[in-house]
Amino acid sequence: MALKDAKTGTRNEAGIAAAIGVLKQRFGERFQTGQAFRAQHAHTTTYIPAQLPDGVLFAESADDVKAAVKVCADHKVPIVAFGTGSSLEGQVNAPNGGISIDFSRMNRVLEVNAEDLDCTVEPGVTREELNTYLRDTGLFFPIDPGANASIGGMTSTRASGTNAVRYGTMKDNVLAVTAVTANGEEIRTARRARKSSAGYDLTRLFVGAEGTLGILTSVTLRLQGIPQKIGGGVCAFPTVRAACDAVIMTIQLGIPVARIELLDALQIRACNAYSKLSYEEKPTLFVEFHGSDETVALQSEQFAEIASECGGGEFSWTVNAEDRSKLWKARHDAYWASRALAPEMAALSTDVCVPISRLADCIGETQADIEEHGLLAMIVGHAGDGNFHVLLLFDDKTEEGIAIAESFVSRLNARALAMDGTCTGEHGIGQGKMAFLEEELGGTVELMRQVKKALDPDDIFNPGKIFHRA
Repeated sequence: MALKDAKTGTRNEAGIAAAIGVLKQRFGERFQTGQAFRAQHAHTTTYIPAQLPDGVLFAESADDVKAAVKVCADHKVPIVAFGTGSSLEGQVNAPNGGISIDFSRMNRVLEVNAEDLDCTVEPGVTREELNTYLRDTGLFFPIDPGANASIGGMTSTRASGTNAVRYGTMKDNVLAVTAVTANGEEIRTARRARKSSAGYDLTRLFVGAEGTLGILTSVTLRLQGIPQKIGGGVCAFPTVRAACDAVIMTIQLGIPVARIELLDALQIRACNAYSKLSYEEKPTLFVEFHGSDETVALQSEQFAEIASECGGGEFSWTVNAEDRSKLWKARHDAYWASRALAPEMAALSTDVCVPISRLADCIGETQADIEEHGLLAMIVGHAGDGNFHVLLLFDDKTEEGIAIAESFVSRLNARALAMDGTCTGEHGIGQGKMAFLEEELGGTVELMRQVKKALDPDDIFNPGKIFHRA
């Protein structure tokens, strides 16, 4: 699976050396080639080994990006964009060497159009920084993948997260981007209008491209009004299937739930220990509703009735901000809580997504697989849109341990594809899921290769990701 696809490509040694010389002269201290800088820009939050770039540019403007791309294009040197490094499938690795462009200094909010509910930001702005900036406007950006990821990274991986069931994913919330293409020119994919029939939808082409078609320099986003009232709570169920049935019924009845997250019993045990909680160690739904006082109360009552009908316990909910914050902090800390169960082991976080009617089947079969093979793995999911994650703890020091982990991920993806699902709902392909993309889309991947060749003929933009060039 992943390790065979994370192979080192052909390095253009002469071109890299020449580009480094030019970039050092142009950018001075903002271009670094030290080992520590390079290592920081190739770390991965998975077991895929880090593959370091040869230099790191701390870009401060779109002009910096254009200049760097022109240099790299002239010398046929790879470029890897770097936001916060929170990607999960090796997207920031540099298998062919080259230059990493760090966007942490391009973190300005360029424009907020409160009347139109949109804003334009530089790619290095993180979602938390953006929402802090927007707080006094009465607006917020709803996409919440858990990590405090950069907007550029979230756009490039087509991120989603806990609010996606109500507010959609990044593809639904990006109105336009500006991007530097292979000739070093900056293009704009769309205007701020909420809809358009003007030509190809290039915005959607760049959203989810994982930096393989160009380098983003700004992103225009949809915003939402901060709800008058937010209510949230938890409900335990006797089985995962019962919890999934409650999710399916909630969605099918059209109850506008904002978040509905599923944690299995082992994940609840980990969260209790790590976040000092006292939830029942059973499959549990974390639920949140947005609206007015009346609608939040009504929706909470409707969900409580559904939960009861599906065998769930009491739905304990609150509109107290501090209590809700504690609940969602525990959800967002699920990764670290899981790792704390066996800190000596490596962690592999993977995700799939299936039609919601197949969610219970897919999770049930996955749990049976975990039990049959004696694995230590937790399930947590954005259940409202059929997306769930498995965090597998395993021994990455031995070939056998890695083979066990990769075999499990292969079975998980085959299971999701057999149910007409996808090999990744939000992590992206990167290096880790190339083989599954071929299984999922077959010959369509060849069309993707043709698009890549047309826009990036010398394969300088994040090579070795999504698919290998033929």
